[in-house]
Amino acid sequence: MKRREFIRGASSFAILTQSAPLLAAAPTGMLGDRSKKSFVEVTTRYGRLRGRREDSILTFKGVPYAGSPAEKNRFKAPTDLQPWTGVRDAISYGPRSIQPLDSELAQKLLDFGDPRLPSEGEDCLVLNIWTPGLGDHKKRPVMFYCHGGAFVIGSGGEEGNPAQSGDALSKAYDVVVVAINHRLGLLGYLYLGDIAGREYAASGNQGALDIVAALKWVRENIAIFGGDPDNVMIFGESGGGSKVATLLAMPSARGLFNKASIESSPTLRLKSRAHATEMTKAVLAKLKLSPNQWPALLEIPAPQLLAAQEALFPSGKLTPNPALKISEILDLTWTPVVDGNYLPQHPFDPVAPAISRDIPLMVGINKDETIFMFEGSEDRAVFALDWQGLRERLAVLLGDDAGRVLEVYRKTRPQESPSDLYFAITTAKQWWVDTIRIAELKVAQQGAPVYMYAFAYESESNVPGTSYPRKACHAMEIAFKFNTVQRQPASGNRPERLRAAKTMSETWAEFARTGNPNNSLIPHWSPYTLERRTTMVIDTESKAIDDWHRDERLIWEQINHLMRAK
Repeated sequence: MKRREFIRGASSFAILTQSAPLLAAAPTGMLGDRSKKSFVEVTTRYGRLRGRREDSILTFKGVPYAGSPAEKNRFKAPTDLQPWTGVRDAISYGPRSIQPLDSELAQKLLDFGDPRLPSEGEDCLVLNIWTPGLGDHKKRPVMFYCHGGAFVIGSGGEEGNPAQSGDALSKAYDVVVVAINHRLGLLGYLYLGDIAGREYAASGNQGALDIVAALKWVRENIAIFGGDPDNVMIFGESGGGSKVATLLAMPSARGLFNKASIESSPTLRLKSRAHATEMTKAVLAKLKLSPNQWPALLEIPAPQLLAAQEALFPSGKLTPNPALKISEILDLTWTPVVDGNYLPQHPFDPVAPAISRDIPLMVGINKDETIFMFEGSEDRAVFALDWQGLRERLAVLLGDDAGRVLEVYRKTRPQESPSDLYFAITTAKQWWVDTIRIAELKVAQQGAPVYMYAFAYESESNVPGTSYPRKACHAMEIAFKFNTVQRQPASGNRPERLRAAKTMSETWAEFARTGNPNNSLIPHWSPYTLERRTTMVIDTESKAIDDWHRDERLIWEQINHLMRAK
């Protein structure tokens, strides 16, 4: 829940069919008066939509991109969207996927008369669009965003999450922003392929196939919204980055996007068929069903399925244990399944996927990722460690390697406190090392370039209940790349944050436009190579640094080499 509160910016920092194509469709014009907010209609391939003009940006929210995944379609690939007659309102966010977290928070908001959180439901395959213009024959870059929350929580649009709205990005850089909802958790990734047979071959990846369906909708319709279907960037943070990594390895997604960005989510591996089948059997047993009684899953109410999901694989496990890599954490919950068909291989193990060799990639981390992970825990001592406390924690985390890792970090960061070093070490172990691995594997393909970054702007806002600042913690960069820091209290109040946000958002928009992130606000950013290992450190004054924290990288390489040799 803390991650969702963060993203909302709350005070606690919380967290195709049979119809004929209508490619020449254009808006009918504004309805009503010429006030700042008025309505606009557009004709898609499936029917007419009524959106809203908000200042200079046109928004269409809750737009369906596939058929309902409920009832007989549960656990299957998304079905074709059917056309409608009349005009469909697209002025409010559509339902979120049913999910375990936030129900208590949502009820509190509703109790106070705050309708900002969309409802939850199985029929959640909707997307949201922000665009500067309709039917103007412009070919704007399309920035297709996958929300965070691992594969179990989150939403592509909430009124209570203004920092992640696409309007500021669209307005500042003349781009079309798309954000989606899709199936999550058990409903999105329960694998029945080895139990229920061929009809359910897509199960285990239905949530990822939802995203593919949304990308297909974009290819067919986005030109009507002023976007270029041949210039689509997929990007996402945390769990959204894992979704991007998954799409890079999915044959059905090939040709639907042209560049990608994996942000704070070094996902090398996903779930095996064998593990996924065991998870399914555990769910059946929890529901007092035998494997041959699996059809009962189609009739059980979704809240009951959610209760079984949480009883067996509680989302609390997603609070990362610093001893685990991101891929290991994801293995504790619901993720896409490497089934040999829809997902033939792991995203980046043992190699980068050949099908996305020609896709330019950005990949990176936040400098202080793990501060966020402890914010939601009861462990407050971590924010005020002494040297003995640091050594004790590192001994648990690293065993015999603790001493030499600490020795390196004390030399490379002589002014930092024990808590500072603990967050630096845990961020490297859990996030940075595998992010480097993704870049190295991409380089080995000798195809499209990969650009490495580190978000380093330090927010001065404190972790609640402590005097320790959040710095560049996990999820901090969301408001910066969306250019919405003024809507996110967690970003702090220093005016310098506006420059860092301008730099990051323009860099992301330029990468979406050209596949090359270079722009006038940053020094020259060379692609990552094994010889130079250039990393763009994004801050108020950004720097391109070759082999950023070289000595630290080398100690982790030595440790990992020794571990593989054992």
